[in-house]
Amino acid sequence: MQANGNRKWWILGALSFGLLAIALDMTILNVALPTLATDLNASTSSLQWIVDSYNLVLAAILLPAGMLGDRFGRKRFLLAALVLFGAASAACAFSGSASALVVARAFLGLGAAFVLPLSMSILPVLFQGPERTKAMMIWAMANMLGIPLGPIVGGWLLKHYDWGSVFLLNLPLVAVAIAAIGWLLPESRSEAKRRLDVLGILTSSVGLVSLTYGVIRTGEHSWSDPTALATMAAGAVLLAVFVLWERRTSEPLIDLSLFRSASFTWGTLLATVVSFALFGLIFAVPQYFQAILGADTLGSGLRLLPLIGGLIVGAKAAQSLLPRFGAKSIAAAGFAVLAAGFLIGTGTGADTGYGFMASWLIVSGLGLGFALPTSMDAALGELSAERSGVGSALIMALRQVGGSLGVALLGAAMNGAYRSKLQLDGVPAEAANAVRQSVAAGAAAAHRLGSESLIANVNRAFSGGMDILLWICGGISAIGVVLALLYLPRGSSSSRGGEAGRLGA
Repeated sequence: MQANGNRKWWILGALSFGLLAIALDMTILNVALPTLATDLNASTSSLQWIVDSYNLVLAAILLPAGMLGDRFGRKRFLLAALVLFGAASAACAFSGSASALVVARAFLGLGAAFVLPLSMSILPVLFQGPERTKAMMIWAMANMLGIPLGPIVGGWLLKHYDWGSVFLLNLPLVAVAIAAIGWLLPESRSEAKRRLDVLGILTSSVGLVSLTYGVIRTGEHSWSDPTALATMAAGAVLLAVFVLWERRTSEPLIDLSLFRSASFTWGTLLATVVSFALFGLIFAVPQYFQAILGADTLGSGLRLLPLIGGLIVGAKAAQSLLPRFGAKSIAAAGFAVLAAGFLIGTGTGADTGYGFMASWLIVSGLGLGFALPTSMDAALGELSAERSGVGSALIMALRQVGGSLGVALLGAAMNGAYRSKLQLDGVPAEAANAVRQSVAAGAAAAHRLGSESLIANVNRAFSGGMDILLWICGGISAIGVVLALLYLPRGSSSSRGGEAGRLGA
């Protein structure tokens, strides 16, 4: 059964609702953490696990999820995952304790781990040629928009409703996706009945969890933390074993021959680079808005709107220009614009007005809109319908690791620079310890003391730390320009063509 005409675009719209719910959930919880600490009497450790349980399950299940969809039916697993995501959202909203919320968030991550790669794997099955490029742009925009929208929506909900509303918001989005996908989407699966690669599943899942947990822990503690170093090392070893096994086994979990394609390899790597920079940016900028500009959670989210506007315009422009100029030029231009946005942002100081910040956020959004969808489309163009599930899962897994690394590495660099720029001579020991902990704690301590000089000191130190983060992001984006020009193919993936997929059992 083939999905023709307008039907496949309605399917893509339904997928976008599910994607938006998942993308929102990645960042919407951040603004609710202080409320959760009070209402659930959650410790700092509990708050960390509320966030991390989602990310760890997501990292563990992404690759097996893609393989299971390919083998047993993408529609079947996609619908089951959306139902699970909706049920877990309701369980999160009505959790009566921090431990219950941790468990519910883990099931939320399980649902997301299937929805993300399987929604992406549908694209090579439904769309080919220029239509697939357009569909990829829409998919990527739905996936990206929720990340900066999370703080905006979360801030508004917390201002008017109970904290459970940040999870209940998922229910109508998921309901629309379930109804439309159940009605419109034909079943598709791989015709090859491969046996399950059990060792590949175990080594990849445990390796990704160990690596992700180690990176998260470094962000919460330090890069000298022995537990963090041990888990990262164990993760790296397990992933090395996974690669060696995949090269030996006759029926591997992932097709390593994909990496012989320059489009897949460099498209995936460049998409990971964008995720690294994006998550670092989203980590730093809201802190600046709240601690230095004095914005509340809603105001902080609203100040991210220029980034969203630039992203939408950039993605739309990239879609129009890609057939004419090709992935190499469009991705390189995106990284160049992104680097320019970050480097302009390094001029942000403690007393910089919002107008200046809005200008470089727009430029950064334009760069994101050019670079990320184009890079992902280059990678997706090499996936056949037969193995689209596990290939899409591999792209998403690497992006997930890239985002976690972005928060950990860039956050560590920013915090290190922040602490090095503090001048705490004469500040009481208790207040000095609070100031060193974070900019939010430092601003609160300075206000309690009524010290204008300490407030100015904290603001200058944090803006200096954010400048370091933006310099690093700008440098990484400049490297992205070089990599795109050197390694991405000149034409668009749609113009090169791909192996057509077939719908049906």
